[in-house]
Amino acid sequence: MPQVETRVDGHILHIHLTRPEKYNALSLEMYHALAEAYYRLDNDPELRVAVLSAEGKHFTAGVELDQWASIFSSGEGFPARAGEIDPMGTAGALHRKPVVIAVQGYCFTWGVEALLNTEIRVAASDTQFQMLEVQRGLYPCGGATMRLPREIGWGNAQRVLLTGDRWSAEEALRWGMVQELTEPGAQIDRALALARRVAAAAPLAVQACLRATRFSEENDRESSVAQFLRDLVPVMASEDAAEGVQSFIERRQAVFKGR
Repeated sequence: MPQVETRVDGHILHIHLTRPEKYNALSLEMYHALAEAYYRLDNDPELRVAVLSAEGKHFTAGVELDQWASIFSSGEGFPARAGEIDPMGTAGALHRKPVVIAVQGYCFTWGVEALLNTEIRVAASDTQFQMLEVQRGLYPCGGATMRLPREIGWGNAQRVLLTGDRWSAEEALRWGMVQELTEPGAQIDRALALARRVAAAAPLAVQACLRATRFSEENDRESSVAQFLRDLVPVMASEDAAEGVQSFIERRQAVFKGR
């Protein structure tokens, strides 16, 4: 049985972890299946957004450490290959199209790091987050040390990273790490609803917006302004931009084609 299943819903790629009997622990097989799905999202012109979710009571209890210990000790990081995009966003290029994540129950270690590498986050109210690596004699190597302080603040991040303590869905919402809480069991439907909103928007504009916000995180104001003005030119020349103007004039919903 596959450990990751994908299905297409219109312009949405739904990526679903299907190993609940192991609490969706990350195996090498699961990692590569996820990385292939992210690559598919980026390279299929019909896909505009993905939803990442998991079967069962828990999103993930972490990694299968016996499989990953030798990889982590090699110093090479997560092993994305040709035809894959690292879902943690630490190896190679980042995904270019938005990902909405839905989490529940345990969302530990790599689950937190995958979440931090998504654009919109929905959590069930029973979600518990934990970066427990320091309790196992190692430390996070999937991007948490880079992203968590930026997402939730230095002190909050160090509290959970240096102790390995858990934090709640309510704390994650208050800190801005997730955008919405739902009743347990409703998180996937809400994530899909948000993804449909993204998919209905102009895909070239959405991708350019994501690219511009990422660029501005790593560069100064002057460079960021130059980048988004430069990238705005081909977007404004697109058929979708013309459709956006025409739909405004005609007072109707725009229908975008990604051209």
